[in-house]
Amino acid sequence: MKTIRVFIFCCIFLILTHSSVNEKSKIIDKLNNIDNIQFEFTQTTNKNKEEGKCILVFPGKLKCNYKDKNKKELIVNKKMMAITQKRYGKTLFYPLSKSTFINILSKNELIKIINESSTIIDNYINIVFIDKNNIKTLIKFDKKKFLLAGWTSSDQYNNQIVFEIEITSVNQMINNNVFTLPSKS
Repeated sequence: MKTIRVFIFCCIFLILTHSSVNEKSKIIDKLNNIDNIQFEFTQTTNKNKEEGKCILVFPGKLKCNYKDKNKKELIVNKKMMAITQKRYGKTLFYPLSKSTFINILSKNELIKIINESSTIIDNYINIVFIDKNNIKTLIKFDKKKFLLAGWTSSDQYNNQIVFEIEITSVNQMINNNVFTLPSKS
């Protein structure tokens, strides 16, 4: 009887492990065929909810326009991030190395994380990534289309940021000028 239980447990473990590996390979296959995505997002930080639209071009280029009264715009161009509040004409610059989502902007780094990290499957395929500073990021992928669906991480002030996305297009022609950082005053 004990042998049967051990056998059943091993079978279930192998099936779940194989399923996780299979899910990861489908995500990686999908990522390998993507150069850019456009998406709508909802970002929640400390119960503060923001929405907008983004363009992500691999590797390392991102532009987001927020739907808010300040007309916030975020531009990432490989190593630098600029956040502009157009209403006030104010721009803040940050080195991208201080951002927890730097790994999501590099397809190669994202694939490496997928291969090396553990997986939790619920409503999404969740990749659990813990960086060198012991900061945990949960990267979510859609279970049917195997596309990026968002991430949950913490900022430099330990605020939890939940970023949910809905991809609206893949591999469209993108003008590289949209990723030009504003000039520093």
